Amino acid sequence: MAEALRIGIAGLGTVGASVVRCMTEKEAELTRQCGREMALTAVSARDRNRDRGIALGNAQWFDDPVELARTAEIDVFVELVGGSDGAALAAVKAALHAGRHVVTANKALLSKHGVELAGIAEEKGVLLNYEASVAGGIPVIKTMREALAGNTVSRVFGIMNGTANYILTRMEDEGLSFVDCLAEAQRLGYAEADPTFDIEGHDTAHKLSILTSLAFGCRISADDIYMEGISNITQADIRAAAELGYRIKLLGVAQRTDSGIEQRVHPTMVPTHSVIAQVHGVTNAVAIETDILGELLLSGPGAGGNATASAVIGDIADIAKSRPGFQHGPVFGRPAKKLAPYKKARMRAHAGGYFIRMTVHDRAGVFAAIAKRMANNDISLESIVQHADGGLPSEQKNVILVTHETTEAAVRKAVDGVMQDGHLVDKPQVIRIERAT
Repeated sequence: MAEALRIGIAGLGTVGASVVRCMTEKEAELTRQCGREMALTAVSARDRNRDRGIALGNAQWFDDPVELARTAEIDVFVELVGGSDGAALAAVKAALHAGRHVVTANKALLSKHGVELAGIAEEKGVLLNYEASVAGGIPVIKTMREALAGNTVSRVFGIMNGTANYILTRMEDEGLSFVDCLAEAQRLGYAEADPTFDIEGHDTAHKLSILTSLAFGCRISADDIYMEGISNITQADIRAAAELGYRIKLLGVAQRTDSGIEQRVHPTMVPTHSVIAQVHGVTNAVAIETDILGELLLSGPGAGGNATASAVIGDIADIAKSRPGFQHGPVFGRPAKKLAPYKKARMRAHAGGYFIRMTVHDRAGVFAAIAKRMANNDISLESIVQHADGGLPSEQKNVILVTHETTEAAVRKAVDGVMQDGHLVDKPQVIRIERAT
């Protein structure tokens, strides 16, 4: 049997502790599957005296993760510190330069520095594995990097944040407000005390930027993602969507267009009969559309200690199964030096259907004025209805519009025109309708 694979883990929080626990419990099975032992040789964390409920055995303790990354006592450095810069970046760079394989769950780090780190890994001939960085335990990275050879990807989209999906699910199922659902998510530990990262789309954007690079062979460009969160979604939107045959989800979408690559994160209406509309609670799902395979949907636990630990251990196992002298594949599906420059599509040129909810003063001529603004911008309406809402004063009404395919620029111009006409009580709600099977 080959020599043991020596592993150093930096970060012993929820995920790190789960990795150690699972490796200990599954030691015999992992050895059998990989043909060699996985040995936890060294660890690093902020507080060495904290009781984490795990056995570290004879693992050497390092107060500094960078020192751990450089030690000759490990073959694989597992980064679970978190953060896009600081100790995480310094430690991963140190490990790669020292010729150590790296496993990370850090989407923020990869979305900002992934191409640079990939270049170092490929130059040093070591692996940089990151399955746990996107959608927790769902093997979407491995699928896109290895299993879709020969396929040309046209679009990748999905539910990539369990907190946002949990809130939207509760809003629909129980008729609760966004504020109440968020408070419940925080109580259950699904949302942080400051939930901005999750509910405003930043977490999804980091994950989407990684998938975009894999899908289209381009450099990562997280700063070029159009982003809207779910904090402005109301019960009026949830109810209207249901009556029209839709369900609201926070989606990350990347697709190739004539003007470049379009990346966007925003609340989206998907048909209730579609598969992705059936993804509820904290579950994640990623759909990949290709020319050969068609559409592939991967769904499962997207967060949590065990789900993420499963992906981390899978990445370590892949390293354990590799052999000296084996030529490793490129980190992002093609060599970092050959990743194409990212060309951003014109977001306002985005074409699709739209849901528009307007709270208007209930007076003569409002319908006609709205219809005229839409017609003047070549927007064809699938429906326009006056929608009763018991929460509104009697002199106000909700007007719900569903458009046929049109452009974002046209919708925004038409809505701005309606606002100028003075018929609106407050800012209208505009939600894209996404094609989904």
